[in-house]
Amino acid sequence: MLNFDNRFLRELPGETALPNMVRQVSNIVWSSVTPTPVTAPRLLAYSPEVASSLDLDDAAMRSPSMAAALAGNAILPGSVPYATRYGGHQFGNWAGQLGDGRAIYLGEVVNKKGERAGERYELQLKGAGRTPYSRGADGRAVLRSSIREFLCSEAMHHLGIPTTRALSLVETGDRVVRDMFYDGRPAAESGAIICRVAPSFTRFGHFEILAAQGELELLKTLVSFTVDRDFSDLNLADKMPQERLPAWFSEVCIRTAKMVAEWMRVGFVHGVMNTDNMSILGLTIDYGPYGWIDNFDPGWTPNTTDGEGKRYCFGRQPEIARWNLERLASALATIHANGDALSECLDKYDETYSNESARIYAGKFGFTDWHDGDATLIGDVFALMQRAEVDMTEFFRQLAQIDPAYPAVEVLRGAFYVEALFQQHRASFVDWLTRYARRLSQDNRLTAARINSMNQLNPRYVLRNYLAQQAIDRAEQGDASMVTELLDVMRNPYTVQAGREAFSAIRPDWARQKAGCSMLSCSS
Repeated sequence: MLNFDNRFLRELPGETALPNMVRQVSNIVWSSVTPTPVTAPRLLAYSPEVASSLDLDDAAMRSPSMAAALAGNAILPGSVPYATRYGGHQFGNWAGQLGDGRAIYLGEVVNKKGERAGERYELQLKGAGRTPYSRGADGRAVLRSSIREFLCSEAMHHLGIPTTRALSLVETGDRVVRDMFYDGRPAAESGAIICRVAPSFTRFGHFEILAAQGELELLKTLVSFTVDRDFSDLNLADKMPQERLPAWFSEVCIRTAKMVAEWMRVGFVHGVMNTDNMSILGLTIDYGPYGWIDNFDPGWTPNTTDGEGKRYCFGRQPEIARWNLERLASALATIHANGDALSECLDKYDETYSNESARIYAGKFGFTDWHDGDATLIGDVFALMQRAEVDMTEFFRQLAQIDPAYPAVEVLRGAFYVEALFQQHRASFVDWLTRYARRLSQDNRLTAARINSMNQLNPRYVLRNYLAQQAIDRAEQGDASMVTELLDVMRNPYTVQAGREAFSAIRPDWARQKAGCSMLSCSS
């Protein structure tokens, strides 16, 4: 059914046949572990696109053997389950050994196109039981967080943002105790398991832990393996060893910059950008307390744990990504003679992020290219949007409808959450629109072409927290239909879908403070 080829296990050292108990480990990258069976698994939803990439059709996905495997109740032929060891900086502090505490790999799958076509995928079950890295948790996940990750993984892909994917969502039939608000009142919730899919789930933290523990030969081995398996398109084999590592790290910096620039484009906030949540491939990974900007606010964070410090707020994401890359550079410097070469690679991050941001914001505002003065024009309207509580997604969709000859502020009215603020800031927006219309006229571009290009960068539909929470509420009552419908809506996020106006509506008043609709905890 699935063609397993577990290169990670073959080429990197691990431990096998040891008790599944939490422990500190050394000089290994992975530990074998078997998923813990659940009571009454039920497939709630799956992604046909991800299934197809694995050569699976509907019949295969719904077969008893696959259903059991996706719940952790059976092992598919060729699958050798394991968890990996990594460390990380969490909220700016070194946390030591972490590892896959809630995720268990099923293995690596190569589809019919083959590895040369880049069709190798790692499969993980998140919520399938304890591992040696569970850090006191039970290895399980709850339905609410699993729905959020399942939906967002696929929504981000269809937005065109680099991301891990989600194959399936399974309800376990078991209850999981979680303290959702960290207020000392834990409660039993429905349990669930998602199957996550990516070319690689390797994180910055996989390299950090080896450097921190002085396991430098193993660090060299992991770098070499990662370059050969996951970056084969760079053709680094012919480079001298002292050139190879900086060339690879530069690519990591470039991919990370592009990913974060895309987050900023759509108003996505990761919420917990610890180094152990940073993908070496530049993929969005670990969807915990994420969120989308509703009323524009660079200081907004969806993470209750980050509510005071706002380390991972929307506006700081580019800065934090660079800080995380600096930590990775420090780890790699332990095996590279020229630390300055790695520091210079960080310039690639700055350069790439600057260029990508200019390209993206020019496109979002409908400009054919970036002009001197555009940064001031854009910064001014962002400041206005923040003061007037303007919805980011709605603003840009309506901005495309502005007629440069008659830039009427009423076109933007639906993006304001509070009518009084619209009236209060009306004159300022009129002045800004006059400047904006003048800027558009410099491009001498047909209106239809501008609208089309803007709507290809500014989504009509994003997975707002209140939409995800509505799907969760229904699923917890036994109705998963909204999960399926949201999955379908988010397949075409840039195209207006008739009859689905409710999915593009700005955040309703009832959702402003409702649990799960604004800020969330890391509890899953």
